[in-house]
Amino acid sequence: MESIILNPIGVVRSTRTKTADDNWDAETVYIELDPSQFSPAAFAGLSEFSHVQILFFMNQVKADQIETASRHPRNNTKLPKVGIFAHRAKNRPNRTGITICEILKLDGLMLYVEGLDAIDGTPVLDIKPWVAEFGPRGPVHQPAWMTELMRGYWR
Repeated sequence: MESIILNPIGVVRSTRTKTADDNWDAETVYIELDPSQFSPAAFAGLSEFSHVQILFFMNQVKADQIETASRHPRNNTKLPKVGIFAHRAKNRPNRTGITICEILKLDGLMLYVEGLDAIDGTPVLDIKPWVAEFGPRGPVHQPAWMTELMRGYWR
């Protein structure tokens, strides 16, 4: 397959500096756009939306930590062993993360959000407004173990 090269558009600034699994909503987080690529005009119209999707690169995950098969989520043997594409682990093949966040405010090249599960210094690859029509169509379901796993993830 052909390789893909992506350039960050900005960086995450967060009160969280180390990876941890829970309580991400407790952090103060903003995305700072790269001033060599963007002006505040890049955010024009974004304040009319309540949420954004943030695509980021988990640069703290080392190449030898990448998972391509299956394992127990959070290495908890009480949970079923599932493939890397059946959970949202950071040790993904391309180390990408994507999260829907609430927009708190815009200030120049800074987008303040709540609910971004990325640590300080994480490169941001893209920002998209959350549009309801791109959400799931029809009923959504997930296994009970995922609901249990996510219980303290946000608060």
